[in-house]
Amino acid sequence: MSISSICITLGTRPEAIKLAPVIQAFRNCSDFKTHVILTGQHREMVEQVMNLFDLQADDDLNIMQPQQTLTDITYRSLQGLENIFQTIQPQLVIVQGDTTTAFAAALAAFYQKISVGHVEAGLRTNDIYNPYPEEANRRLISQLTQLHFAPTQLAVKNLNHSGVTGEIHHTGNTVIDALLKVAQRQPVCNIPDLDWTQYRVLLATVHRRENWGEPLQDIIKGFQLVLDTFPDTALLLPLHRNPTVREPIQAALGEHPRVFLTEPLDYAELVGAIQRCYLLLTDSGGIQEEAPSLGKPVLVLRETTERPEAVEAGTAKLIGTNPNQILQQAGELLSDRTAYEKMANAINPFGDGKASERIVEIVRNYLT
Repeated sequence: MSISSICITLGTRPEAIKLAPVIQAFRNCSDFKTHVILTGQHREMVEQVMNLFDLQADDDLNIMQPQQTLTDITYRSLQGLENIFQTIQPQLVIVQGDTTTAFAAALAAFYQKISVGHVEAGLRTNDIYNPYPEEANRRLISQLTQLHFAPTQLAVKNLNHSGVTGEIHHTGNTVIDALLKVAQRQPVCNIPDLDWTQYRVLLATVHRRENWGEPLQDIIKGFQLVLDTFPDTALLLPLHRNPTVREPIQAALGEHPRVFLTEPLDYAELVGAIQRCYLLLTDSGGIQEEAPSLGKPVLVLRETTERPEAVEAGTAKLIGTNPNQILQQAGELLSDRTAYEKMANAINPFGDGKASERIVEIVRNYLT
């Protein structure tokens, strides 16, 4: 049997997390020669994930630079990937999600007439600027893809309605594969001076572009209201690297005795924090998928979500950024045990931990 050549590209921590089990599955299969390419859109955070899953990249474009723009990321990724694709000539390039790295890799593959496989295909908010630039990126990738790996039935429906070409496959979400692998190790999250037994810990993450500026200030006010109203709570907030996000948070919350601001947690620490926290407040996409598998309610600090399955299943609530709404929704879960248990025990709609195995089998059938 001939061996098929594939490339898997990634540039950010979420991509690394969601592609780690895919890379492992392909590298464990003798039918494939698997070449992993890092663009370097993010640096240290990607390396943490690669080390956690004991993975090595074959190429690193190392494009990261201070204050890089979307144009910088796209241009430098396209240029670097063109050279690699021309040299390796893979039969398939696999991209994940909706980052600028994923879009650039799909476009670079298209320019070389190489087939594209899109992991986590079919997410939609139907607002081209929310989230930005992710909604546009994933729509553009869909138009260039031959193998769509859709995480849910709704994603399959979205792709069908988009009129895309290529095969559409319902696989589940690979983030659940990654999460369950790490959770089995019983990871710990030790934060200096934070006594997990003394407080109900609220784990928060904030970073999205559409929340920069006034929405971020509103989110901070909401956090302050919750802390003032519920003195038995503490807030654990790992800070994003971007100063546009971290500096306002540090200025407003840095001196609060029950706020614990940290550098970004590595993935194992994040999983450990999710396991130990009471609930999550986040504008992250991935956490909307991960936390329900560990039985934790998620309040989504966004006006739209490309993961309405979580809202429909009852594992997440879309609450926006209004401070009073944050207080109301968090307060309900902190005050009403029945409401809390209803969310905590809702069934996660995002998969069973076997998405990577399905993707390998689909690619094998496509290339043979």
